[in-house]
Parts: sequence; C-alpha cells; structure tokens
Amino acid sequence: MSDAPTPPQATQVPVERTHHGDTVVDPYEWLRDKESQEVLDHLHAENAYTEVVTADQQSLRDTFFAETKHRTVETDLSVPSRQGDWWYFTRTIEGEQHPVFCRVPAAPDDGGLAAWTPPEVEPGVALAGEETYFDTNAEAAKHPFYQLGGMTRDQAGHLLAYSEDTSGDEHHSLRFRDLSSGETLDEAVENVHGGPVLDPAGERAYYMVADAAWRPHQLWVHTVGTPAASDRMLLQIDDEQLWTGIETSADERELLIISGNAEYDESRLLDLTAPDAEPQLLISAARRLLHTVEPIELDGDGVLLITHNQSGANNALSLTSTAALRAQSEDEPLDLGTTVLPHEETVKLEGVAVTAAEVLVSSRRDTIESVQRLPLATLRAVRDGATPTPTSQLDGLRFDADLYTCFLASARYEAPLFRVAYTSWFTPPRIYDIPHPTSGEGSPEPILRRETPVHDVDLDAYRATRIWAPTDDVDASGAQVQIPVTVLHHRDVTPDSGNPTLIYGYGSYEISMDPSLQIASLSLLDRGIVVAVAHVRGGGELGRGWYEDGKKLAKPNTFRDFVTATDHLVTTGWADPERIAAWGGSAGGLLMGAVANMAPEKYVAIVAQVPFVDNLTSILDPDLPLSALEWEEWGNPITDEDVYWCMKSYSPYENVHDAAYPAIAAVTSLNDTRVLYVEPTKWVQRLREHQQGEAPIVFKIEMDGGHGGASGRYEAWKDRAWDYAFIAHHLGVAADAGR
Repeated sequence: MSDAPTPPQATQVPVERTHHGDTVVDPYEWLRDKESQEVLDHLHAENAYTEVVTADQQSLRDTFFAETKHRTVETDLSVPSRQGDWWYFTRTIEGEQHPVFCRVPAAPDDGGLAAWTPPEVEPGVALAGEETYFDTNAEAAKHPFYQLGGMTRDQAGHLLAYSEDTSGDEHHSLRFRDLSSGETLDEAVENVHGGPVLDPAGERAYYMVADAAWRPHQLWVHTVGTPAASDRMLLQIDDEQLWTGIETSADERELLIISGNAEYDESRLLDLTAPDAEPQLLISAARRLLHTVEPIELDGDGVLLITHNQSGANNALSLTSTAALRAQSEDEPLDLGTTVLPHEETVKLEGVAVTAAEVLVSSRRDTIESVQRLPLATLRAVRDGATPTPTSQLDGLRFDADLYTCFLASARYEAPLFRVAYTSWFTPPRIYDIPHPTSGEGSPEPILRRETPVHDVDLDAYRATRIWAPTDDVDASGAQVQIPVTVLHHRDVTPDSGNPTLIYGYGSYEISMDPSLQIASLSLLDRGIVVAVAHVRGGGELGRGWYEDGKKLAKPNTFRDFVTATDHLVTTGWADPERIAAWGGSAGGLLMGAVANMAPEKYVAIVAQVPFVDNLTSILDPDLPLSALEWEEWGNPITDEDVYWCMKSYSPYENVHDAAYPAIAAVTSLNDTRVLYVEPTKWVQRLREHQQGEAPIVFKIEMDGGHGGASGRYEAWKDRAWDYAFIAHHLGVAADAGR
C-alpha cells in the first residue's frame, strides 16, 4: 500500500453539541458550509482521489454500462392514455437522456371499449396527427441538471402546467404552455415545491410552497394570465411535523389536501369548480388518525370513502360524508360512519381509487401488492345495513407468478376500463387494461397492451427464490419472527456455499422492496453473483406491524435483521462467507453504515448511496431540511432522552470505531436536500481515521445532482455501473466472466 495515493484529509475544527447531559465533539461539522471554497476544494479532492483509487474498475464500468445499454430498448414508448379528446404518451429516443411527451387526437368517446382502445404506437414512426407537446431533452439542454417536478393538463387539452428543477435542490419553477400554439407563456412562479394541479377548465393552478426546512406548508392558487404577485395563499400548515400534498379527486371536481406524516394526517377538500372556494377541514391532526379520503357519488349523493387505522394498524374502509365529519365536535370521539372493509391482521389495505363503475382496492398480503374490485352494489348493500366485506374476500386480479407486483396505473373516472402495471423480478413491466364489468357478466379478462421489450437476453435463465431467515424475536402472537429474503440468481447457480453475493436493504418509512425487473442487475447475475433483497423490519412488506417494529426505539431491529439475513444466506449455502457485499441508499445508506459498525467482518465491500449516516446530528436540528418531519420515523431526540440514546447507539458517524472495515464507497450529490452531502463527507473522514485494514474508503460526489443523482437515463446507467463495478471488483469478479 506504500504506492497508494493519500486520501484527502479535512481540517479538524472542534464543535461541541450537548443534549441530555451528553457532550459530543465533532471535528468535521464545518464541512456543512457548501458555500465555502475550502469545502468545495475538499469535495473535488475526494472525487480526484476516488478516480485514482478505482481506476482499475473502469473496464467493469464500461462493460456494465454497455450491457445495460444493449439490453434496454433505447427507442421506446409508453402505452397511450386517454384524457378528453386526446391520447397522451411518451417516446424515448436512442441517444437522448429524457422522454419526449406526445399526443394524438382521439375518436369521439361513445362510452364503449373501442373508444378507449389505445392506438398502436411504433418506435420511430409518427402517428397521423401526432404532436410533440413537450421535449424534455430540449429543455434539459439549457441546464447542467434538469428534472421535471410534475406536469398536468386541463380537461380540454389546451393548457399544460409543469414545474422544473434545474439545479437538483428541488426548488421548482412553475411554467405554462399553450398546447394549441406550442408557445410557453411568459408568466412563471418561482420556488414551487413539487408539481402543480390545474382546475378542470385550466383557469387556475394550485401549488405548494415550502418553508426554510423544505417542508411544503403553504397552498397557493395562481390564476392563469395574471402575474405571480397576485397569487393567493389558501392555506398554511404551521405544524412542523406535517408534510402537505395535493391531488384532484377522481371526478376532478375537488382538490384533496392531505397534511401528514408516518403516524397521522389532517385532511381537507377544496371545490375546484368555485374560483373563490376555501379549503374545508374534514379530519384534524388532533384526531391522530392515519387516513386518506376519496369522494364518491353514490346514487346521486356525494359521500366519502375513508381509509383509516382507527380500528387496526392494517387499515379499514369506512363510508361517511363531508357534512357528517364537519358536524362533529373535536371533544367527542370521531365517528367515521359505516365500515365497508373491516380491519384484517393478514391483509394491509393500502388505499382505494374511485371510478363511476366500481371502487378499486389496493392491498398487500404475504408481501405481495395487488388490486381487488369493490362493486358499487356491495358498497350500497353495506351502506344499507349488510355485513362488511373483508378485503381478502373481494374479487382480485390473478397472476401465475409467486413473487410479483401488480398496482393500479390509472383509473379515469368516466372510462369503461382501468389500467394496471404488472412485473416480477424477471418479467418486464406489462400494461393491462381491464374492462369494468357490465350487468350480468363476471370479471372481464385483462387485455395486455404492452410488455416492455428487452434486447438479447433470455429471462428464463434467471430465478427468484424466497427464503425466510429466523430471528430470536417473537411477535405478538408468540410466533418466531422470520425475515423474508428474496434470492435472485442465474439458473446455473446453486446453493453450494461458493457464490459471491450482494445483499440489498432499505427498511424505513413503510416502503416495500417489491419485485421488479432491474436490467442492470442482470450483469451481476450473469457473472455468478447472487443478488439478495433483505425485506427487513421498517419496510411495509408484511403490513403495518412490520413497519412499526423497525422505527423509533425499535429501529435497531432493522440493522439486526440485515445481519441475520446475511448469516442465513451463508447458512443456506447461497453465499460464500468470504465474498459478501452490501448496498443501500438514503435510509438504506443508514442501514449500510450501521451494519458496517456492527459486523464489518461479514462484508468485503459496502456501497452507501446518499447515506443518512449522521442522522442524530440532523434530527437534533429542526432548522435543517425535513428534520422535524423525521421525528415520526425516528423519534424526537431533542425532547425524548430514550430516543436520543437509542439513536446515538446506532448512528453510523458516531459509532465508527477501530476495526478492519470493508471497502466502502459513499456516493452522494452536492444539492441533495433530503440527505445533505455533509453527512457522508464527515463519515468518510472518520472511517479513514479508524480503518485498521487495507480496504479503501472512497467518496464520490455528483456536483450537479440531487437526491437521485445526476439527471438523464444514461447518466443513471453510468452511476449504477459505477456502483456495481465497485461491488464486483471487491467480490473478485472480472468484466469478462459473464455466462
């Protein structure tokens, strides 16, 4: 190692932090000043060092990128979706980073299936009357970074409202385009959070504005054709633990406003047909109810479907009305009306979507997400006194695979069909249109509209296997807790204890790691690497309880589960104990940092992307972006001493110690507002101080990117190739070792 380059060493400037009688001295907190030239120089030096140290991985990177590029159909398209008198779809073009948004006129809507059968679109072949209404590549060419925050159109297809981020910091500009002329209007609204919502007539745009902590807290309305200075604020949410989002109701007559976090929500409705309407409170945050709201018209009456956790953690569905909710005093127990779908211990009710023909129910059972159908006749019967119907007894979509994902892609209120997306670990995404049942018929068969093509690969050559890693814990029923682990491998790979293995994990925010085809990972599988996904507690794969057992004071379960899953891969013969790598990002990056401290000897390499590794420092500062919102996930260490000591016990940055750490790559972006670049910057410095082995600790920072890295699909492929090359190199796998 004597010829190895010297890693950058940041100056140490001690800064004290004291909470609950505990004083911590942090020598690298000064690196938080991203305007400092000294900080920027240090970050550039880190990139230069990483480039030198990983130079011998370039062949792997080039190979992995080339294989992903070759297998991906670069000139591709989406299935057109109907809105009003137009079919809308996107094209991606070989050599271009971003999608091109197109549309073509639709035949008159007579309510039949024929009018809702999308036109056949071919790559590179324009349809009659096709228009390009937004070329993202042309917009992105003007900036080093470009990402759409969202776009929406009025019902008639005359106006487009969109928001764009040109730096990666998620500060968006709201702009408007006349779809008849193709001209972008002069008016704009700056510093918008996320995407806008247009009223059906395209006269008003509703948007959110964030506070200093980058929490969307104000709802504004902009009248198209007027200056932004005349915009009107409709709502301000002062509770620093609430994040506010907006969307239209299924019939587009109302704006749904949900202010919430991981544990409770506050809901409001705004009449989009009335220009001077004000938001109407339905259920306040004081109720501490986790819920969503869907307006529905039933026999001419406007009522509400409430998905909520009042009767159990896995949610139930109730039927009530706006008037009934607004008539209740905050001093009395909340009455949610009639139970339609009762709570079940084995099924997590995720939510519902309303159409004029039926209600579509999204649920999860045994880790699998799918869609069930709730007939309006059943809804009426329950309203009129019939026994509630469990979600598990509803008619659902059926697929042959054991491990798959099926979710609602779109459900236009007036359409005679709805659309779902289906995929599995080794099935490319499929789009199905499913007709609503008509009188006297059963459930119509799904209509396959498209399967995303994949070039030059035999997907039958791969296997997905589910194993369960036993823990020492028992659940509320007294049963042993077992961790689901998905094992992905080439069919020639068997559990013979000799396989290099990459294990991935996340385990936070009730986010599930659902099956989906990852083309880039095929390059690993082809080289005999086993890719395992550990569905650890803190995710949502096994219902709400699975999430709650991996948050706040129970957060250490997430880290122990990952190590348990690692050990089980060895015990079952899937993994060579001397060749295991780990990978995770954001909260999964926190997981990587925690297991690096807990069990560094079990891994030869770890990649931590945008890692939340100085989590205690961040959560202790409510002025930092999103910190106060995170208290519902991690607990509040400012006021709760138990939470403080729990977080300190696993904080990756604060628990680095003398150890032979594996090779570690921390990957981040300068303009990330969700996990600040300073966290991995500091972490890497401390890791190097305590590294007792010879494995390198490297740091790679995208200077023009955000939480998702650089913008554009080719840049994303290059980023993934970099990560996989680092992993494969340390697993001892060569670029030319493919099967």
